[in-house]
Amino acid sequence: MTHEVPPSLPPADAAAPPRGRAPDGSPDAGPAYAAATSAAPASTGPASTGPASTGPAAAEEADVIVVGAGPAGSATASYLARAGVDVLLLEKAQFPREKVCGDGLTPRAVKALIGMGVPVGEQDGWVRNKGMRIIGAGVRLELPWPELSSYPGYGLVRTRLDFDETLARTAQKAGARLLEGVTVTGPVLDDDGRITGVTTRSTDAGRAERSYRARVVVAADGNSSRLSLAMGLSKRDDRPMGVAVRTYYTTPRHDDDYLESWLDLWDGPRQLPGYGWIFGMGDGTSNVGLGMLNTSDSFGNVDYRDLLRRWLAGMPAEWGYVEENRTQPIRGAALPMGFNRTPHYTRGLLLAGDAGGMVNPFNGEGIPYALESGELAAQFIAQALARPDAAGAERVLMAYPQALKAAYGGYYTLGRRFVQAIGNPKVMQFATRHGMPRPALMRITLKLLANLTEPRGGHATDRVIHALSKMTPAA
Repeated sequence: MTHEVPPSLPPADAAAPPRGRAPDGSPDAGPAYAAATSAAPASTGPASTGPASTGPAAAEEADVIVVGAGPAGSATASYLARAGVDVLLLEKAQFPREKVCGDGLTPRAVKALIGMGVPVGEQDGWVRNKGMRIIGAGVRLELPWPELSSYPGYGLVRTRLDFDETLARTAQKAGARLLEGVTVTGPVLDDDGRITGVTTRSTDAGRAERSYRARVVVAADGNSSRLSLAMGLSKRDDRPMGVAVRTYYTTPRHDDDYLESWLDLWDGPRQLPGYGWIFGMGDGTSNVGLGMLNTSDSFGNVDYRDLLRRWLAGMPAEWGYVEENRTQPIRGAALPMGFNRTPHYTRGLLLAGDAGGMVNPFNGEGIPYALESGELAAQFIAQALARPDAAGAERVLMAYPQALKAAYGGYYTLGRRFVQAIGNPKVMQFATRHGMPRPALMRITLKLLANLTEPRGGHATDRVIHALSKMTPAA
């Protein structure tokens, strides 16, 4: 379930791994990026921040425009800039900015951060965790992250308040031009309906309007993805969707070295729909939240904030999850799952991260897939820009959705079937009641849900999971 360039690409492209990763996972610059570096124009120099201002026409042009400086956008921009591509990264907010998230990162996300060149040491502001503590059916299990050659044996925690800025600054250091406080208002189209740039409005008092042009545009503007909508790409109703709410509490449990997941939520004798989490932030607070899938009959008919309060009311008093200890508002966000917006490439526009619905249906995790899809998009764009003719470039870009399907399609289809099943509370209760007392089974389940397996070889359970994914039709 690692991303691979599909064999349908020309041989030179198929042989080129993403920058920083050889086919066996070891560090390597990769011939794809070397070719792009020699063919693409050099970066325009030091990165800039703040709303765009009047300047030479060259400042309004780039090889690639990336819309949104979240994990997907920053990863795309960072890898492109390393390849020598002139990339413009547009972000509507000013950093630091808030983002609704659980703040917990699995080893899959950690690997992607390391590949991007982000320092992940504790001295750099990260809090490490050993694994997942799962609570359900009266059982409490502590499951360490699996020991694998392909992924580190630890996860991380960091607030999105500075996580996204860390990634954006990494892209800047690589040579990307970052403009903050710039809202993209729509696409610029040629006579054939192909996107050739974007129109923008600065969010400062002047609200100046400008246009930027590029050979390729990447929509990394999140779940709502207004740019995708403007290009006629709506969400798919046949894909799962989740909703999550979270807040922070001061608590003595802030230094917990396990991420904690509650498979069943209770309000006295009544079981509540959804699942909950408690992630210690290491700063005196815990990120506490719950999520629900649209496969549940209760989806859309529940006051999620009240649901969170009712669940926490049953917690031990000494944990401190009470209103007077809450430090932030209760905020919610949608979780677009299983490729809920397609195609991922059309008429000069590529989709990455949440804009393409790349959240894992099994566990609601989106950051690793945002980072990985950004890296993959950059690889294909760099290859396309190195082609000497438009037809050749288009063939490369058209293969990007194929690569995504090869990487995640079967796995996401399995996830879609999984969430359809557990949307029935009786199925969820049965699975929890019979699975939780079996630690060996739950260790396998953790591998499946977190998508943590060796891509080749590995334990027999890894091979079974891969076989299931390959046998299942791509999402």
